[in-house]
Amino acid sequence: MLQPDVIRNRLLAVIAFIVVIAALRWSYEVTMPLVVTLFIIGAAWPIKPWLEKILPESLSYAGTILVLFLILAGFFLVIYLAAAQVAGTFAENQERFRSIYDSYAAWAAERGLPVPGGNNGYDNLVAIAQVVFWDVYTVVGYLGVIAILVIMGLPEVPTFAKKLREQFDARENRELIDTIDETAGKFRQYIGMTVLASLITGVASALWAFVMGLDLALIWGVLNFLLNFIPVIGNILGIIPPTLYAFIQFGDITTPIVVFVGYAALQLFISNVVYPMLQGRGMSMPPVAIIMALLFWGWVWGIAGALLAVPLTAALLIVCQHFKSTKWIANILARER
Repeated sequence: MLQPDVIRNRLLAVIAFIVVIAALRWSYEVTMPLVVTLFIIGAAWPIKPWLEKILPESLSYAGTILVLFLILAGFFLVIYLAAAQVAGTFAENQERFRSIYDSYAAWAAERGLPVPGGNNGYDNLVAIAQVVFWDVYTVVGYLGVIAILVIMGLPEVPTFAKKLREQFDARENRELIDTIDETAGKFRQYIGMTVLASLITGVASALWAFVMGLDLALIWGVLNFLLNFIPVIGNILGIIPPTLYAFIQFGDITTPIVVFVGYAALQLFISNVVYPMLQGRGMSMPPVAIIMALLFWGWVWGIAGALLAVPLTAALLIVCQHFKSTKWIANILARER
């Protein structure tokens, strides 16, 4: 039988968990940029020692920030160009999409099949898409705040590490530093692995569109490259726009189905063969854990939470592994190796 103290501690732990989650949702405007800043600094920190080999220390910080700026600027320039091209193309063909949707709705209604969007379905789907794009725009709007935090935070890393060493004894300090280093290292592995997998996905998607004669092949490749940063859900979403566009371009049913099947096969192969090979002994979590993380962090922080779901969960698992009372959580959620 459990002792009263054990029951009390477990109840307090549950209450504390609920309070922390509520606080994260309520303080999204503050905590999300801070977490992203910490991840960026952890991922970019190895650039500084590398630049110190060719630059003075005072310039290595500026060089690190410049490298980060060029990477992020290029990344979001590609996002903007791809999104603008896709949005413009779909806007030009809006009536054609409405006609296709109405045809499907009539066909599905006759057979008792579900119709996406319900009453006024097409307008509802467009409204949902607008909400999603607005959420993405809101996340991008935080980049200025995050950039300032990164610029101010990078020079403080050595001072912060020194203060940690002064505040804890040798054993505690070593364990804490090891946890921080392991978390940053795992996040760097995740970034490298995801970028490589996304490049493979983007190139394969563009090639398949080119083989099928689908217009905007480069755009579909870029779109799938970007969506691959959201595991599982992004892979599914990347199939929909080129398939819908195939209906407009080819005007039949057979070719869009072939386009859909080809993209689905590519995503399944990359997700189940290529991605696990790249993952290796990195941030290894089973697909069920990844989906749970996406749902949970997406609920807490929306689009930003979905993007950060895997590294955030992996960081929490690393922390759980360092404490006996929470090690069981890491053992349950980690993939067997």
